[in-house]
Amino acid sequence: MDGKLYIVPTPIGNLEDITLRALRILKEVDLILAEDTRTSKKLLKHYEINNALASYHMHNEHDKVAALVKQIQEGKTIALISDAGTPGISDPGYLLVLEATKNNVEVECLPGATALIPALVQSALPTDKFSFYGFLPQKKGRKTIIEQIGKEDRTVVLYESPHRMKKLVEQLLEYIGDRPFSYSREISKLHHEQYRGTVKEALNHLEENIVKGEYVVVIGRSHE
Repeated sequence: MDGKLYIVPTPIGNLEDITLRALRILKEVDLILAEDTRTSKKLLKHYEINNALASYHMHNEHDKVAALVKQIQEGKTIALISDAGTPGISDPGYLLVLEATKNNVEVECLPGATALIPALVQSALPTDKFSFYGFLPQKKGRKTIIEQIGKEDRTVVLYESPHRMKKLVEQLLEYIGDRPFSYSREISKLHHEQYRGTVKEALNHLEENIVKGEYVVVIGRSHE
């Protein structure tokens, strides 16, 4: 293969959720860049993929990006994967894609797993228009963004970690009030949970249940 950067989605839970093409590309490239090599080795070992592996994450991407682009220009094929899902969606990837395209390096993103689409579709909230906010800032600007979400005339999807989930729902109730609400937890895994209700009902539910796993939150649109 000529020099090229492949963005390769990996399973968000169930290891079967990877395409045949993704497996072929991972076996053919010269180098696989992984957000956490320890996590990715489990997937690669499962599919008997033994290609060269290097770390590429938010703490080293600025230092590595120029050298990686140069390697591709010299003819290397590189695949970028993250711990789960599609790189660039709340995961490292944007900077490498940006620098590659600036330097006329061919970039191809394979279709595949991402958590936000399954969560949106199974939320039973409108899917004709939606906004994706990723992870909200932990402190500065958080209230402002939540208030902005409250004014959206479309369904909103965002990610939240387990230790901040209850706080998020409390803030939603305080800043934008009660409205249709859904979350998906541990999508495609053994203990997957799908919740549908309202913000207020979700708060009661979370107070009575153990909060574990990564959450994809779906919030109903404003009717103002």
